Amino acid sequence: MDIVVLQGSPNRKGSTRMMADAFAEGAREAGHVVHIVDVASAGVHPCGGCVACGYEGPCIQHDGMDDLRKAILATDMLVFATPLYYYGMTAQLKTVVDRFCSFNSSLHAKHLQSALLAVAWNAEDWTFDALDAHYRTLVRYLNLRDRGEVLGFGCGTPGMTERSGYLAQARALGASL
Repeated sequence: MDIVVLQGSPNRKGSTRMMADAFAEGAREAGHVVHIVDVASAGVHPCGGCVACGYEGPCIQHDGMDDLRKAILATDMLVFATPLYYYGMTAQLKTVVDRFCSFNSSLHAKHLQSALLAVAWNAEDWTFDALDAHYRTLVRYLNLRDRGEVLGFGCGTPGMTERSGYLAQARALGASL
């Protein structure tokens, strides 16, 4: 299986990247091909809302989303990886998700598998409620097949993440595919 991980943290050496790497390690050991895309440096601009794409045509913007669109439509699984920023995904990842509008029908028809990897400083039981609801809505709207979530409570620094069990959970999720 071909897997694209949309790594949404602007911190290239942070907890989110650690989770993405752990997931990728497990998935690669299970025989899958994994591409981790650093969306913060992918050069994707926000959707302008012009609807020139007609929700299924080329976007009039020609930026990093051109290559990302091709990669997403060629993959079997899409993994959303993000630190929790004010109870949602990062702006960098949300910008990419917003640009899905130019190929909604193609995404829906692919019935991709998906997963969510997230980390947060907070450790309250409600910490991930809003992000989880958003992810579940994307799963439903884009006709994705959810394969699981790893929600790293109390992972505010790489050291905190290393001491948690969440990297092992991310690796196990990748290996279970």
